[in-house]
Amino acid sequence: MPVRSVPGAASVAEPQGGKLFAPSAARNAGAICDLLAQVAPPQGRALELASGTGQHVIEYATRLPGLIWQPTEVDTARRTSIQAYTDEAGLTNIALPAALDATAPGWGAEHAGQDLIVLVNLLHLISAGEARTLIREAAAALAPGGRFVIYGPFMRGGDLISEGDRALHTAITANDPETGYKDDAEVIRWLQAAGLELVQTKDMPANNLALVSEKPAN
Repeated sequence: MPVRSVPGAASVAEPQGGKLFAPSAARNAGAICDLLAQVAPPQGRALELASGTGQHVIEYATRLPGLIWQPTEVDTARRTSIQAYTDEAGLTNIALPAALDATAPGWGAEHAGQDLIVLVNLLHLISAGEARTLIREAAAALAPGGRFVIYGPFMRGGDLISEGDRALHTAITANDPETGYKDDAEVIRWLQAAGLELVQTKDMPANNLALVSEKPAN
């Protein structure tokens, strides 16, 4: 993933006792776990893309203990934080964090056989081309019947639906014109072009959206 400087409002992680703490991750973890409890397979392999600080994966692993979780992160400091959270939690169903650029081609074959892939709050921080590559690689990594959950802020039918969304999209695109909010319908088309079937679109707190797609079993 190209190293991008993003506006502070888009990605905040503060040092805290050997770990990094992101307030947004603390706020949205419960709602995402509730969704995963409804749509995730009860057991198997789960891959988290762009795991960030590590706050999310320990919540996922606690709520869905039948899954073996593989956190991934391109940033070294964040991988260190992920491991610190995992060590502190004492959970045995979380693998060592792996170095992975989710926007790079080719990783899907290296991580094949996933029953669940989770991506939180990344699409608006990367370009459309990178997002399409990420989706294609996620589709390649899924086992037949596996599910891909994307969570984050989106345009809805080409529109930004709140003042907060408009302000954040403006700040992100001013920093890098290739990035910014993606349209929900366009992302659904990208998922379908990658061979995935849309299972559910769910409104989430704070004007976020979750897209749940599945790789056909046959």
